[in-house]
Amino acid sequence: MSKEDKLSSKGLRVADFVQSGEGQEAAIDRGHGIFESRGVGNSYLVTTAEGDVLVNAGTLGDARIGRDRFAKVSSAPIRKIVLTQSHANQYGGLEVYKTPDNEVIAHHIYPEDRRYSKALDAHYRRGSRRIFGQITGRSDAIVPTQEVMPDFLIDAHHAFALGGRRFELIWTPGGETRSALIVWLPDDKVAIVGNLFGPLFGNHPNLNTMRGDKPRSAEAFIASISIVRALEPQMILTGHEAIIGGDHIRTETTRIIDAVQWVLDRTMEGMNAGIDLRTLMREIRTPPELTLTEEYGKVAWNVRAIWHEYSGWFDPARSTTELYAVPPASVAPALAELAGGADRIVARARDFVEEGRPLEALHLLDIALEAEPDSADGREAKRAALERLLEQSGGSNLWERMWIAAALRDLD
Repeated sequence: MSKEDKLSSKGLRVADFVQSGEGQEAAIDRGHGIFESRGVGNSYLVTTAEGDVLVNAGTLGDARIGRDRFAKVSSAPIRKIVLTQSHANQYGGLEVYKTPDNEVIAHHIYPEDRRYSKALDAHYRRGSRRIFGQITGRSDAIVPTQEVMPDFLIDAHHAFALGGRRFELIWTPGGETRSALIVWLPDDKVAIVGNLFGPLFGNHPNLNTMRGDKPRSAEAFIASISIVRALEPQMILTGHEAIIGGDHIRTETTRIIDAVQWVLDRTMEGMNAGIDLRTLMREIRTPPELTLTEEYGKVAWNVRAIWHEYSGWFDPARSTTELYAVPPASVAPALAELAGGADRIVARARDFVEEGRPLEALHLLDIALEAEPDSADGREAKRAALERLLEQSGGSNLWERMWIAAALRDLD
């Protein structure tokens, strides 16, 4: 892979899924009268003899395309629209599908999720652009031009029938938002789960994303995946892919549950034993039989998320200064002076890079560039450290690769 490719989203499965709707001419027939339109988040049309049920509207751009795809497979009106969570790739296209004659259904926490998302709109968009800007495209094709709020809010469970088909909506608060729910078709043994598992099935969840999100609970995630497993589905339709086969689903959901439980248990044990956070991040690893991919979430990040979930932001290992607003950067000029100048710190950082220790190099370069922000040598050394870090990481995790790519762009 070329250097340019390594700094792009090329070859990352999440990016491939998000962009998989490009060029899709027809809705995908998933059987059981269910049709799929791909996009930043997939939408599913469940057809019935008395009208259809749409699960997720997709982004605004996805909905404009998806409406035409679905029109080719069903001329029936959409009677109900179910939202599996409160991210723009589920609700962004509501205005395209909403009519006076259909009903939008979501969990009762959905309005609260939308309120805080709108209150922090600039913050969340800035974080999303940094990671996903190259993948999802223009924001005006993602977010709606008008807010469409749900007509009906459910609690933990809601069932309805339409055209002879039974639908059950089940709250799964361990998803990417607290308002997450799944759509269960009991007669077909099909679960439409949105991004409950994250964008990748069989991957470690991302319990606290770098773009900025409310932290997610490991315990709630485990409980929610257990709900899906107990249904014994023969097919799971996620926000990006179809998982088929009852035995396969049972085996994989069990492995996901056990892997996340392992990380949760080991983190709590370490906390009780007085082991510091960064040591736990380095040392906790799942056993081979519980290995999940780390293309979206990572074990070390989830250790940190669990620590913060149960213990809050204060890390006693980081000293009393954690309690105050004076950052470590405030002493960077003094440290540079003591070292004999920022150039000497940069030189030592280059040594670290050559030794294959890019993180140590970046710690030093944070000091050097705080003391002398315009140092060309410092910026080049930081570029070398970031490139080495990307090489060592393998570039297989979307967040890690895109964050490093953005950090490198900051140096241009």
